[in-house]
Amino acid sequence: MSWTAADVPDQSERTIVVTGANSGIGLEATRELARNGARVIMACRSADRGERAARDVRYDAPEADLRVEACDLGDLESIRSFADRLDESVDVLINNAGVMAIPRSETADGFETQFGVNHLGHFALTGLLLENLATDSDQPARVVTVSSGVHERGEIDFDDLHGERAYDPWGAYAQSKLANVLFAYELERRFLTAGLNADSVAVHPGYANTNLQFRGPERQGSRLRLAAMKLMNAVVAQSAAAGALPTLYAATAPEVEGGAYYGPGGLGNMRGSPERQASSDRSYDEETARRLWAVSRELTGVSYELPRPTDVPDPSARP
Repeated sequence: MSWTAADVPDQSERTIVVTGANSGIGLEATRELARNGARVIMACRSADRGERAARDVRYDAPEADLRVEACDLGDLESIRSFADRLDESVDVLINNAGVMAIPRSETADGFETQFGVNHLGHFALTGLLLENLATDSDQPARVVTVSSGVHERGEIDFDDLHGERAYDPWGAYAQSKLANVLFAYELERRFLTAGLNADSVAVHPGYANTNLQFRGPERQGSRLRLAAMKLMNAVVAQSAAAGALPTLYAATAPEVEGGAYYGPGGLGNMRGSPERQASSDRSYDEETARRLWAVSRELTGVSYELPRPTDVPDPSARP
């Protein structure tokens, strides 16, 4: 299969929420979705940066239907405020925003930032927007959660989720990205149990040239690491537009299956056309997924009106 942005089907009359839509993969996904007729709600930590990104999209697509909204995934109050303002039906929610391998810090609610933004923020947002999902549409509503191939190195440390006793930037990132996949699969199991017309899908972008890689070295003040990362991005990485293809595929392709994991199928799964793939062994552990769900609900205070999974076919079975 060779799938490109030219294969994105018509998205007219569809509303799609993209978190972190002002840069990188979120911006490129927004650009293609808007170009194909979708109404895109750009959920950005900074509304000003979101508006600048929206102007950039409109430069290429003057008729783009865009709405910029402030939504800081590191602040539960901001997430709730965004959800309260969103009164329309949502066909696709793309949980894309994230931070990577940064020095330890905490969110507004006291969570370790990578776990708090990458996982808990999206867990809260998805739960708060559950009633907005267009489950009465001809097509299933979709929740697309963007993980990373680094999730394969991850392990959920329930005894030290926030890295208070021991913290490694890359270990914390891997944990948060594993949490993304566990969440996506558990959400699909709950959708199936509830009989909802909705799919939950996980994706990873491979290695894409975005500003995400620079945040850690910048915060550490390491010029050497920053220079090395910029060199790697220039030599090895694919473009942000190419990195957005798995997200676009999962959000729009009719053949996409709930409970699946999609990523680029080229060399080392780092680049290339999107395809269905297997995620790590840990990501299929249902007991860990349910425990993570319970902890996430307790930490965020967000409860889902979805039943606990019963005996349904495993949606995350390896391809």
